[in-house]
Amino acid sequence: MPNSLKEPLFQLVKTMSKSEKRNFRLFVNRIQNTDNVLFVKLFDVLDKSKKYNENVIFSKIPTMKRGQLSNLKRHLYKQILISLRMINIQRSLEIQIHEQLDHARILYSRGLYHQALKILDKTKSIAKEYNQDILCLQIIAFEKSIESRHITRSIENRAELLAKDSNEVNERVFSKSQLSNLALRMYGLYLKVGHIRNKKDHFFVDEFFNAHLPPIKNFQTLSFYEKIYYCQAHVWYNFILLNFTQCYKFASMWVELFENNPEMKKLDSVVYLRGLNNLSATTFSMNYYSKFIDTLNKINEFEKNNKIQDKNTLMLLFLYRTTTEINKHFLEGSFSDAIKKIPTWENEIVFYKNQLDNHRILVFQYKMACLYFGAGDLSSTIDYLNKIINTYSGGLREDIQIFARILHLIAHYEMEHYELLQYLVKSVYRFLSKRENLNLVMQEIFIFLKQAISSPASDIPKLLLRLRSRLIPLQNHPYENRSFLYLDIISWLDSKIERRPVMEVMMEKFDKSKR
Repeated sequence: MPNSLKEPLFQLVKTMSKSEKRNFRLFVNRIQNTDNVLFVKLFDVLDKSKKYNENVIFSKIPTMKRGQLSNLKRHLYKQILISLRMINIQRSLEIQIHEQLDHARILYSRGLYHQALKILDKTKSIAKEYNQDILCLQIIAFEKSIESRHITRSIENRAELLAKDSNEVNERVFSKSQLSNLALRMYGLYLKVGHIRNKKDHFFVDEFFNAHLPPIKNFQTLSFYEKIYYCQAHVWYNFILLNFTQCYKFASMWVELFENNPEMKKLDSVVYLRGLNNLSATTFSMNYYSKFIDTLNKINEFEKNNKIQDKNTLMLLFLYRTTTEINKHFLEGSFSDAIKKIPTWENEIVFYKNQLDNHRILVFQYKMACLYFGAGDLSSTIDYLNKIINTYSGGLREDIQIFARILHLIAHYEMEHYELLQYLVKSVYRFLSKRENLNLVMQEIFIFLKQAISSPASDIPKLLLRLRSRLIPLQNHPYENRSFLYLDIISWLDSKIERRPVMEVMMEKFDKSKR
């Protein structure tokens, strides 16, 4: 791995905007003369460099000794963070609350107990209003510390009020922790295996979910984030089980919680966008086009109406907007329009490469392969599928790894690479058998490919019709239907049987569904 990817200081500098760099230089200029400050010169060198290279640093700053570099990097890193904190204090409620806590500590250390308690009480009200329970606990702990050490007489029955306040917040924090743990575990389970494959998977997911779901007597009495995590856990649980009706219900509740609390939409836009993304994914899986478009419009409106500067939010906006746009092309069958956008999407992926994890890149690669397949560009399809296959690592989205190999076989079949297919079919069959992922849909595809590559051309229409007749009933099978979420094999078969492009078949289906 290149040093530039491992050097934290270099990464931090490269995330800074022009305005942030300008503010940093002004900040440093306030505290000392920058003409001879080495760490400022180091900042300038890193800012202008495309890669981290210590030899370049020493050549650009000849007065710097090699033994100084480590301390200078540490000092520069700290000063950048202080500068960024000052810039972001008006954008982050959490930073503002922490600042007030610091102010209270300063006042307390000077013996100004009442002034400290006044700030803490005001800050606690803000923390409660915006559902910042962890910060609320910190404030209460500080209040209790002051009251237990000094006779402040600030409010009558102060001890009882603080104890009651502390117990209520503790209960919320504990409940929220249980629900967020379950939501995270269900999401982790989805990342590992995707949707359920059989009764055994169904039983395991059911048992796991119900064993870790805390008892909820009344949903309406829960705090904002308790409700959010409750919805998150149910969204992932139902998504894994392919129960899209229930998934839609809880994803809608998730989004509505933010719509009914607009101040939280701004405060925690990341969680709001995740809710929209899950609602988009569910409506896509349900082929619920009108609601899907409504959700896409909400994502676009949020981006248009908010001046977003947080880099995590910007990255997620790109991720969710692009994923939803790609899914829109799948629903409409407009693959030719979609592949024209792929270079732009690829450039954005490169721009956000340090923030995008392997799972998200994997999903993009598979979706782009499917877009190229729908557009009839088989060579590009195979190129993208090879990226997935050649970088395989166990434990991450086994479902995509598997269907990438199935589509890979079909693409080679379309290109009439029959000799290569004989080897690939055996290889993929072994791959699936070892992972116990060989379902009925895949078995039927394997049977077809084995027969098709060794049969005369006159027999192919008959084989295609037989495969289609065997797959149609499996579309409504509780476990086999997951295959059709990853690959629209029926549309491909219709295109082969009718001798029409896949895109034309899917556009026609879309028009019929709208009517």
